[in-house]
Amino acid sequence: MTTRDGQRVGEAAQHPGGTPARSRLRRATALFVGATLFTGLIQAQTAPTAYAAGSDGRAVDVSVNSLSPSVPAKGDTITVTGTVTNRSKHAVSGAHVGVEIAPGGPLGSRSAISGTSPDAAHTLADGNEIPGHTASLEDLPAGISRGFTLKVPVKALNLGSDGVYQLGVSLTGQTRNRGYQEILGIERTFLPWYRDGDAKPTRYTFLWPLIDRSHLAVRSESDDQQSPIFLDDDLAEDLAPGGRLQQMVSLGKDLPVTWVIDPDLLATVEAMTRRYQVAGPDGDLDHTTAGTGTDDAKRWLNSLKEAVAGDEVVALPFADPDIASIAHHGKSVPGTLNQLKTATELATTTVETVLNGVVTPDTDVSWPVDGAVDPSIVDVATSAGADKVIVRSDSLGDTGRLTYTPTSARPIGGGTTAVVADAGLSQAFQGDMTKAGTATLAIQKYLAQTLMITMQSPERQRSIVVAPQRMAKASQAQAMAQAITEVARSGWSETADFSAAAKATPDPKANRKVPGAGSYPKRLRKQEMSTAAFQQVQATQVRLDDFMALLSQPDRVRTPFGNALMRSMSTEWRGIPGGSADYRAAVSTYLSDLMSLVYLLPKQGTLTLSGRSGTIPVTVKNELGQTVKGLELRLTSSQGNSLKPGKSQQVTVEGGHTRSLKFEGTAARNGLNTVTAQLYTADEVKFGEPITFQVDVTSITSTVMLVIAAGLLLLVLAGVRMYHQRKRRAATEDEGGDADGDADPAGDGDTGEDEDDAGEGTMGDRDGVRDEQPGDLAPDTSPESTDPSGTGEKVDR
Repeated sequence: MTTRDGQRVGEAAQHPGGTPARSRLRRATALFVGATLFTGLIQAQTAPTAYAAGSDGRAVDVSVNSLSPSVPAKGDTITVTGTVTNRSKHAVSGAHVGVEIAPGGPLGSRSAISGTSPDAAHTLADGNEIPGHTASLEDLPAGISRGFTLKVPVKALNLGSDGVYQLGVSLTGQTRNRGYQEILGIERTFLPWYRDGDAKPTRYTFLWPLIDRSHLAVRSESDDQQSPIFLDDDLAEDLAPGGRLQQMVSLGKDLPVTWVIDPDLLATVEAMTRRYQVAGPDGDLDHTTAGTGTDDAKRWLNSLKEAVAGDEVVALPFADPDIASIAHHGKSVPGTLNQLKTATELATTTVETVLNGVVTPDTDVSWPVDGAVDPSIVDVATSAGADKVIVRSDSLGDTGRLTYTPTSARPIGGGTTAVVADAGLSQAFQGDMTKAGTATLAIQKYLAQTLMITMQSPERQRSIVVAPQRMAKASQAQAMAQAITEVARSGWSETADFSAAAKATPDPKANRKVPGAGSYPKRLRKQEMSTAAFQQVQATQVRLDDFMALLSQPDRVRTPFGNALMRSMSTEWRGIPGGSADYRAAVSTYLSDLMSLVYLLPKQGTLTLSGRSGTIPVTVKNELGQTVKGLELRLTSSQGNSLKPGKSQQVTVEGGHTRSLKFEGTAARNGLNTVTAQLYTADEVKFGEPITFQVDVTSITSTVMLVIAAGLLLLVLAGVRMYHQRKRRAATEDEGGDADGDADPAGDGDTGEDEDDAGEGTMGDRDGVRDEQPGDLAPDTSPESTDPSGTGEKVDR
């Protein structure tokens, strides 16, 4: 041991804590820590004064409105633009904006991305500001906003291995009541970094929905073209430049997407390419105005034809029926599943017809609302011909099973494939995307999630499907389009059509069990159609079928009403309180109005039947534009056998005409009878409203016959009396003649009374009086009504 070593040992013995230098270092460290804690305590005690003005504890709100490039490469310079707003009651001075990269390298999981609060108070976990790359700001008075632009070279960020980094953009400044510089606000976003690019790219399938709620009323105008009537003209706004649907087509034509189309939307827009009317306030169909979207509808359809050419198109069943509601409340109602099959069959013809055969759509796909399923939903979907069901991963998930996101395709039995859309990516753009800051954050988060999926298992290539909301707003569509574009050209992804995603090799470890009915979200159950609603739909369908059986041109009724009934079961009624109920009621009411145009004309006054039999006329009027046949008209009397109104008769009436049918009535006795006329269908179902009228039977009575007989007897007696009087006169004259000698000039005893005798015989002949028979009476019907409402009607005789 050297002398120096001995001295050190001695010093150590004198100072048990170590050498004097080490002791001084420890004391200095203790003082530093104590001072730091004290300073922190002071800041903690005074911080509420500065932050209390902000509604969420921040003095300054930082919004990142753009970040370019979204996915930087080596050698790039990142440009950040945004806005800062002073939310406190104090002015901020000496302010500048800077960026921080969270320490520790890339984030380790998707949950780390989704769990990051974008604007919580700054902490040490946010990292240190990158020196030399800040943007100074003028003093910021309370309530004032200022924009900023910040440029930072990628090399200054010291990014390491590939992955997702948390990037913070913060404002540092001083308030008068604090007296020192501090971070007053921060916005966190995400920076995908993929320099090496040695992972197997993930295949992404992006669905691009063209779906809208129902706009067409079942009723059309009465002109020759039967111009359609729209419940509103909102669709015209969506088709106009900058509108929701115009943006979906304009953006989608340049994207690697699979189009998901509701054929009803195409049919509705096609109807707008001609003259159409729009209902008045509160849905008034009697006071319509001309629609304004004809030109935009034509342009939109032409643009759509160009956009989808060469792309894959999935056509949902016509009007996008609510599969979940049918499964939970409608499948037990007879006829409902048949309507679902009809909607599926109609999908192909509608898309091919409207798009002029540009594409042949796939129709074997079912998409329940929000991708939520249970066994009954899958059963209903497959019963309509679907063998692929779009499910969302929060319904058929793998929570706790896997450390990575598996391939979307999952066989679930019976030849059916559940194509599981990623819930996080599918819901990424459901918020308010009208603000630049919100959209930029959503895009960066979307990119981060897609890169994280690849980095979860870089050696395994997987296929992921993204199914966004059915009716994206224009701002949401713009944000989605930008995100899809960035992902598609990134090195960690490829794109594929939906059919390829459905055929991808399933992950054997992924969950394939459909959740039970108890797992179905309660919030979605509350929005479902009730069993009574489906019963109402089917009741209308039965009435429609009966009505069409009577028409010479049933297709003119079948098509609009059939489509309307399918629209009444649409998924898009969810979230519109009373919308489906009002639409169903309108369809049923209009069918009743249409059927009421075939009716019996009421009779005015009492019909008189003068005799034992006579004719009873009843008139049927048809105000439809086509012939009605197959009805039967029956008359019944309230007095039973006292009046038999005659046999029932078949009815055929041309459109716009009336027809009078004559019934041979037979009366057994006199009196007032109430007769009811009713139309029936071939199925013995009453059609329309009955009419009732009075028939008064007034046959000749026995008293009248006695009066007539007494009159005849008086005539006979009068004749006999006249005869005897003439005889007496003749005898008197004979006596005088004998005296005069000229009583019988011829001498043959002829008295000249033969002619009179003959006349007397005729007068007294009872057989010469004709008994009046009931069938020979004058017409027994009262004249038809002269009501002005019937003026001009053509009567078929």
